[in-house]
Amino acid sequence: YAMLLSLIFLIVLVAAVVGFVFRHEIKTNFESNLNLALENYNMTADQHSEAVDTIQRTLHCCGVQNYSDWERTEYFSQKGIPRSCCKSQNDCLEKDLKDPNKAKLKVFVDGCFFLVTSTMESKMSIVAGISFGIACFQLIGIILACCLSRYITNNQYEMV
Repeated sequence: YAMLLSLIFLIVLVAAVVGFVFRHEIKTNFESNLNLALENYNMTADQHSEAVDTIQRTLHCCGVQNYSDWERTEYFSQKGIPRSCCKSQNDCLEKDLKDPNKAKLKVFVDGCFFLVTSTMESKMSIVAGISFGIACFQLIGIILACCLSRYITNNQYEMV
């Protein structure tokens, strides 16, 4: 049992170190995938499109760097900026969303990439604290399992 807990502890430790070392690559991949999701955005029930809409609605942002990122997409030429960027769903008309100057007043202007990464970085201390707590419990479990094993082994020799 102690060896199994040690193995799990080492796997979690390696994952944390790898995540810390490659955090810049993770950001770069997230930005490129967000750009790709914008390029392939459509109104069908596509998971990537739903993810973009959810991010934009939840974080009150629009596009990758800002709302003008939508102007380079095929979706913009057909329907304008998506409704998930709108500050107020009742005040967003399709004709306004097709005109970047009018849309600037009706949509969130901040980009999602900065908001997502800053939100993740602000929550990292909470994740690190919880991870440290779990690691402490694992180490206590390893120590107690070793003590139990030693106790059982010592008692077998005393019975004879």
